[in-house]
Amino acid sequence: MSIYRTHNCGELRRSDVGEVVKLSGWVNKKRDHGSLLFVDLRDHYGITQCVVDSSAEIFGEVEKIRCECIVTIEGNVVERTADTINRENPTGEVEIRIQKFTVLSYVENLPMTVGAVSDLSEETRLKYRFLDLRREQTHKNIVLRSEIISSIREKMRKSGFLEINTPILTSSSPEGARDFLVPSRLHPGQFYALPQAPQQFKQLLMVAGFDKYFQIAPCFRDEDSRADRSPGEFYQLDFEMSFVEQEDVFNAIEPVIYEIFKEFSKKSVSPYPFKRIAYRDSMLRYGSDKPDLRNPLVIENVGDIFVDSDFAVFAEAVKNGSVVRAIAVKDADKRPRSFFDKLNDWAKENEMPGLGYVVFSGGETRGPIAKFLSPEQLKKLKDRVNLESDGVVFFVCAIEKTANKLAGLVRQKLGTDLNLCSGGFELCWIVDYPMYELNEETGKIEFSHNPFSMPQGGMEALETMDPLKIKAYQYDIVCNGVELSSGAIRNHLPDLMIKAFAIAGYDEQTVKEKFKGMFNAFQYGAPPHGGCAPGVDRMVMLIAEEPNIREVIAFPLNQKAQDLMMNAPSNVSESQLKELHIKLDLQPKFTLK
Repeated sequence: MSIYRTHNCGELRRSDVGEVVKLSGWVNKKRDHGSLLFVDLRDHYGITQCVVDSSAEIFGEVEKIRCECIVTIEGNVVERTADTINRENPTGEVEIRIQKFTVLSYVENLPMTVGAVSDLSEETRLKYRFLDLRREQTHKNIVLRSEIISSIREKMRKSGFLEINTPILTSSSPEGARDFLVPSRLHPGQFYALPQAPQQFKQLLMVAGFDKYFQIAPCFRDEDSRADRSPGEFYQLDFEMSFVEQEDVFNAIEPVIYEIFKEFSKKSVSPYPFKRIAYRDSMLRYGSDKPDLRNPLVIENVGDIFVDSDFAVFAEAVKNGSVVRAIAVKDADKRPRSFFDKLNDWAKENEMPGLGYVVFSGGETRGPIAKFLSPEQLKKLKDRVNLESDGVVFFVCAIEKTANKLAGLVRQKLGTDLNLCSGGFELCWIVDYPMYELNEETGKIEFSHNPFSMPQGGMEALETMDPLKIKAYQYDIVCNGVELSSGAIRNHLPDLMIKAFAIAGYDEQTVKEKFKGMFNAFQYGAPPHGGCAPGVDRMVMLIAEEPNIREVIAFPLNQKAQDLMMNAPSNVSESQLKELHIKLDLQPKFTLK
C-alpha cells in the first residue's frame, strides 16, 4: 500500500462506507462549524470532504492548516446524513472522519487565490501559472485538451494515417510569418529555424512513399498575439495524403472534426459534408473569409440601385468605382433611436463616416437615406435584401476591398448586439482562394496564401492568365468565425513550381536554394498530394467555450511573447554568445529627463 493514499479524492462512494482509507492532496477549503471542522481535500481527480470533531486530539493541528497546504488524511469513510449530501459532487454521499493528519508541504502565503474565482490580472495568472492551473476551470481545460488530442490520434490511426515526427531544427523559409532563429555553434554565422509548420517535410514524406501521414505538430511563429492565436508556439493536427484531389482531403478530415466536436461538446454540430463557399462569395456575402455562419445576416450588393438615385453621396461614389453593400435586419425597426445612434458612433470609431440606414415599418420608411430613394428604388432594395416584412437595411459604401471588410464588421457587430450568434458549431470550407494578390504598398504581385499550392489550370493558367485571376486549390476550414486550418493540394511539379514562384518575383536559383530539399526531391518523382492542418488549440478553445486561446494551453506566453514564470526571453552570458560566435548590436535606450 502506498504511504500516501489508498484512493484518490474523486473515487470514494457509498459502497466504500466502513473502510479505513488514506488520501493525499491540497486543502481546497476549510469550514469551521464550532464543534466540527470540515476540510475539502482536492487532488487531480476530485474533492472529498473530511471532518474532525473538536474533541479529537488532532483538532488543533487541523485547525491551523492553511488552504493549499498539501496533507495526508487517514480515517473512516462514513455516510453523510440525507440533508448534507452534495449531489453536485461525485463523492458527495460520503465523508472521511479524520483519525490521522500529516502535513506534507506547508504554505505560508499565496500570491493569488486558487479556490475562489477572482478578477486576477493575466500577468499574475501567468507568473504563477502553476497555481492558476490548480483552479478548477483551468485544470479542466488542460484535461479536456489531453482527451481531445488522444481522441484525434485514435481517429487518425483508424483512418489509416501513420504518425511520424518531423524535425524541430530546420531551415528558414522566405514565406510566411517571421521565423524563430537558432544559432549554430558548429557552423559559425549560420542559423537553424524552428518550423512554422512541417510543410516541406510532410510533402517529402509523400515523395518517400508514405501514403497517409499525421502528427500533432508543434509550430513556431514570431507573430503578434490575438485572442485566437498564441504567440510563439501552437499545435496543429498536421496531415498529408498522396494521390488525392481536394474532395478526398475534405472527406478524410470532416468525420474526424465532426466527431471531436460531437464527442466533447453537448452543442449541435453542422453535419458533414460541410458547406463549401468560394472565397469571393464569402467576402461578398459575409465580408470575411472566416464567416460565422451562426449569424443569419448576409450582405448584398446594391450599388446599382443607387446609381440613378437622388442620394448623391452613394451615386457619385458608385460611378467612380465604389460599391454599396447592404445588410437587412428583420424587425430591427422596433429598436429605439439610441440603438441607431450607438451604431453610428461605433461606425465612426471603425473608420467609417457613419452608418446609413433605411427603416421599413408599417408600410412607411424613414431614416437618413430613405427620403433620397423613390418608391420603386425602395421596393427594389427590399426585394434585393430579401426583407419580406418590416426591418432595417444598413449600408456601407467604399471601394470593394474596403467595403467587404467594413460590411463584415457591421454584420458581426449587428449579430453580436442582437444576440443572433447563439447555437452550436457551424463549420464550412472556404475554397477557390486567389493564387496571388497585389501588394498595394509595393505594387508587386505576391502569393496570397500558401506558395506551394497547385494553381487551378496548372501551367496553362500560369502562362496565359492574369495572375490576379488565377485561383488555387487552396482551402480553409472555419468554425463559428474562427479559422481552424489552412490546406491545399500541393504543387508537385518542378517546372510548374519555378513558374509559380517567378510570377511572385523569385528567380529559379532562389527557388532551388531556399527550397533545396523539396525541389530536389521533386526531380525524382512526386505523387499528386494534399493535406490540411486544423489547429488543436483553436478546437479546444471553441469546445471549452473560452474566449482566449491561452486558457487552454498549459504554459502560454503573454501578449508580448514573454514567459513570466520562467523569465523568458532572458539575457545570456558573454561566454555563451562567444561560443555561438554572436556579438550583440543593441540600440541604446534613451530616457526623457
